[in-house]
Amino acid sequence: MVKVTPSSKVVGDMAIFMVANNLTPIDVMERGHEISFPDSIINFFKGDLGQPVGGFPSQLQRIILKEVVPYKNRPNEYMESIDLENGFKAFQKKFQGGFERPLEEEDYLSHLLYPKVFENAYNGFKKYGDVSVIPTKNYFYGMDIHEEIMVNIAHGKTILIKLLSVGAPNEEGNRTLFFKVNGQNRSTEIFDRSLNITVKENRKVTEGVDTEVGAPLPGKIIALNVKKGDSIKVNDSLFVVEAMKMENAVLSQKTGVVKSIILNEGEMVSQNDLVLIIE
Repeated sequence: MVKVTPSSKVVGDMAIFMVANNLTPIDVMERGHEISFPDSIINFFKGDLGQPVGGFPSQLQRIILKEVVPYKNRPNEYMESIDLENGFKAFQKKFQGGFERPLEEEDYLSHLLYPKVFENAYNGFKKYGDVSVIPTKNYFYGMDIHEEIMVNIAHGKTILIKLLSVGAPNEEGNRTLFFKVNGQNRSTEIFDRSLNITVKENRKVTEGVDTEVGAPLPGKIIALNVKKGDSIKVNDSLFVVEAMKMENAVLSQKTGVVKSIILNEGEMVSQNDLVLIIE
C-alpha cells in the first residue's frame, strides 16, 4: 500500500512542476519522453512508497520512468543492509562537535532516514547555534523597535534583549543594529536582504535550439554531474536543480559531448537559464 503523507508531497511537487513549466496533462502524456521530472515523482512511480492497488497507470509510468526499472514488490526488499554499530561510530566521528550535546542513536536514525534534512540542521546549528531558544515570533519576523524579549540559553541562564535602533544601510546593503543585552549596549551588522540589489541576469536558452540545456524551474543548482568534454547519451543526468525542497534531475535529450558549462554548482537559476551546451 502506498504511504499517504509522502505521496501527498509528490502530488504537490507534480503540480508545482507542471505550473512552473506551463504543462497540461496532455503535454505530459504527449511530450513526457523529453521532460525531466523531479526525483520525488520518479521515485514514486518507481515504487519507493509502495504499490497502489491495481498498479500504476502503465503508460504514465513508462513516460515518467523512461529507462528506470520499477519495483514489483515491497521497496524495502531492495534496501542495502546497514551495520548500525559501526555506522553509528562513523556518524559520531563525522558530526560530533557540531552540537552542544553528545550525538545519540536517534540522531543517527534521523540522518539515515533524512540525510539532507539532518545535515542542513547540523550546518545551521554550527553557524547560528541553538535557534530553538528564540521566541517563535522573533525567529520568523524579527524584533520591533524597543521590544524586549527573554531568551533562555540554558537551565537557569536567561538573557534580556532589547532592540534600540536599526541603522541606515551602507552601499553594500549592511545595517547596524543596536541592542541592550542584560543592560549592556551591543551592536551587530547584518545584510538587509529586503533591499533592491542588482541581481545577475543569466543567459537564457535559445528557443528551438536543442543543444542548449536550461533550468526547468527557478532554484539552485545543487549538483553538476558532467564536465566539459564528457560524452553523454540520452537520459544521462546532467545536473540537479533544487526548488522548494523538490529536486529535479535534468536529463539529456540527445547523445553528444558537453561543449561548455555556463553555470556552476551552487548558483541560483531562473526558469530557462542556460546551464550547459551539448554538441
